[in-house]
Amino acid sequence: MKTKIGFSVALFLVFGNFYSQEYALVRENGLFGYINTSGEYAIKPQFKKADNFTNERAAASMGDKWGYINTAGEWAIQPEYEHVKEFNSGLALVNKGDQWHYINVSGETLETPVSDKYYDFDNGVAFFKRGEKIGLLGTDGKLIVEPDFDEIKPFIDGYAKARKGELWGMINKKGEIYIPIENQEVGDYNGKGVWVKKQDTFGIVADGNFYPVKNADKIWEFTDKSNLTYARSNKLMGFINNKGEWVIAPTYEKARDFSQGLAPVFMNKNWGYINEKDEKVIDFKFKDAEVFSANGLAPVKEKKWGFIDKTGKWAIQPEYDITAGLSFSIFQKNLEKGFINGLARVKYNKEWGFLNAKGEVLGNKWYENAEIFDDVKN
Repeated sequence: MKTKIGFSVALFLVFGNFYSQEYALVRENGLFGYINTSGEYAIKPQFKKADNFTNERAAASMGDKWGYINTAGEWAIQPEYEHVKEFNSGLALVNKGDQWHYINVSGETLETPVSDKYYDFDNGVAFFKRGEKIGLLGTDGKLIVEPDFDEIKPFIDGYAKARKGELWGMINKKGEIYIPIENQEVGDYNGKGVWVKKQDTFGIVADGNFYPVKNADKIWEFTDKSNLTYARSNKLMGFINNKGEWVIAPTYEKARDFSQGLAPVFMNKNWGYINEKDEKVIDFKFKDAEVFSANGLAPVKEKKWGFIDKTGKWAIQPEYDITAGLSFSIFQKNLEKGFINGLARVKYNKEWGFLNAKGEVLGNKWYENAEIFDDVKN
């Protein structure tokens, strides 16, 4: 392994910026490989264990040790580690001889202050622990924020929930306060607004203002797919805007996000879809239902899962199983259901594959396991 004190990750920032590739991790005959979006093997199955690509590197193992391969399936960093984490911001955590440290995409070691516990980098920062306090570490190995917080949650779009004592707020990657640390609870960041619980009142923080939501006892996060999010009052679900106003009264037993102008809601033992005027658009007749994807199709369940269009007609018959995650991945990922960039990951007869919007199987092939497609550069 190469070692270099105080190295720069600038090489990563220009590494492979000229084109985009998407690979999906699949398993066949007990070995892991990668396919491209044409359904062809980009890297043939040959690894005992492997994970998704990030920063044009993927953790892989042929035996007891872990290393990292490049997009051609060649060892970029030789398998010499007992434990590894995925690359993010050009850096990854690795463990060798019971010692954790950070390496860059060339395998060079990043010099950092000694930490009581090591954390993954995420969007240019990593948590840094000293005693019982948490601060922030930069990709140059230097502290951005001295350990002063009792807890910091992962960053989302440059903002993270942070706790001092029993109270929560939100900070940016410089450690600057975005939402004052004065709340009992805080939701995840979204530019439209962040829900908080303040003095036993639930509300929305938007544009620096706190908007209480009348009688709400829980609020879910905003997404980029709608100006509304769902909230609960007296065990029933409705939808609010970022001014804390009930746009759709809480009358449903369950709800999910609006997307493509429609939201799945549950009542009388079935799921259906409403629009943002609270008009029923698709009948309440499904055992389960997910949000619409960008291609205008949504996964819904009868005995099995299929996909409907925005009129409620079957685009792909209900013959499949779907799930948001796989157990074989060494890293935990919060995977979406439904179509992502034109392909949906489904299970059929105990095997996994990908469907296009016509219901055609990618490469006409099924696998023992399959992850969703990822841009290998991310």
